[in-house]
Amino acid sequence: MTKKKTKRHLINEEWCKGCGICAAFCPKKVLELDIEDKVVAVRPADCIICRLCELRCPDLSIEIITEEEQDFKKNEQDN
Repeated sequence: MTKKKTKRHLINEEWCKGCGICAAFCPKKVLELDIEDKVVAVRPADCIICRLCELRCPDLSIEIITEEEQDFKKNEQDN
């Protein structure tokens, strides 16, 4: 089985209230709050896909999309 690779961090800025929980729990410090107190993936290449940000976000504003998942969703849409 191949290692999953992060394709992108899907962040809904409208839902994010800037609590910082996701950034605090990120073991690789991938996430930070910007000047408007919205979460931003500042080091996406360092993401280890632990999904703690997804699990801990009280507003469900973060989703980690992996290459594998993106390919699967694309194949579903094509059929």
